Amino acid sequence: MLTADKLIAWDSFVLEQPCAHALQLTAWGDLKGAYGWQVDRAAVTDAKGTIIAGAQLLFRRLPFRLGTMGYLAMGPYVTDDSQWPALWEAVHRTARKHGAAFLKWEPGLCLSVDPTRWNFAPSPQTVQPPNTIVIDISGSDDAILARMNQGTRRKIRQSQKNDVRYYEGSRADVDTFTRMMQTTGSRNEFGVHEPAYYQLAYDLFVPGQAALILAEHEGDPLAGIMVFAAGKTAWYLYGASSDVKRNLMATYGVQWQAIQWAKARGCTEYDLWGIPDATPDELEAQFETRSDGLWGVYGFKRGWGGEVVRSSGAWDHVYNPLIYQAYKLALRVRNGDG
Repeated sequence: MLTADKLIAWDSFVLEQPCAHALQLTAWGDLKGAYGWQVDRAAVTDAKGTIIAGAQLLFRRLPFRLGTMGYLAMGPYVTDDSQWPALWEAVHRTARKHGAAFLKWEPGLCLSVDPTRWNFAPSPQTVQPPNTIVIDISGSDDAILARMNQGTRRKIRQSQKNDVRYYEGSRADVDTFTRMMQTTGSRNEFGVHEPAYYQLAYDLFVPGQAALILAEHEGDPLAGIMVFAAGKTAWYLYGASSDVKRNLMATYGVQWQAIQWAKARGCTEYDLWGIPDATPDELEAQFETRSDGLWGVYGFKRGWGGEVVRSSGAWDHVYNPLIYQAYKLALRVRNGDG
């Protein structure tokens, strides 16, 4: 485990990487650490003690005291390909220290690696959505708008009218956001975190790596999002809207404001974070008739002119084959395949 000064060095190391990701920052580890995960970092250092390769790892207990599941999201990082063997040795040593029966790895979009080279096999379960839409936010506002479909451009322009106020929320505004999250979850039939989760996310990430952007009209809260950033990329992780004055298109307005925030930080791409795991042809053929799961948000996200991108998904490295087989069986039973 890294010491306090090394944790500061860890974030600096992450933010210097071409594939820097918010889920590899210490703040994300602290957030998940408050909700049932253990966090640790495996690092390789040079002779001066400077981190040259590393991975932030999360661990969650499996049922019946069967050890833990290790989880490596949107990493790891090396500064030279020759460091991979030493890094994986450190990762596996850390995983075994935490009693991991297996390690789940989601490399994300940026890392160009072959997981089978390191004895990982395709996993039957993902944690993060493997399919997403990434918007190119380089260039002028007009260039970004030109890449969108006509309906989205019109709704963005409409959102700028009628005296809707957009602003970066303070800590006190998180309550407003969480109330809208509860409304959104009930309306769209998906689960949301408890209010304290969003409060902690705000405390850990804002103002350094995130912003809470809200919209209100004549005292009525209309919409809000939490946007996160690291390196060249920003991510739209949490969004909410109220049931009032939806004709003012504030959901489009807050998204546009988040893009402006990301641009001001030097980001050149904006990840809408999660659409149905289907091919582009399947998405276009079905989005008007489906609203289950992530289909409910795809219709909104598709209009922003981004590219549908699929990661390599999730991969598992097994330490305890017997427990891993039990894990796969439990998944099949849960999914009705057992």
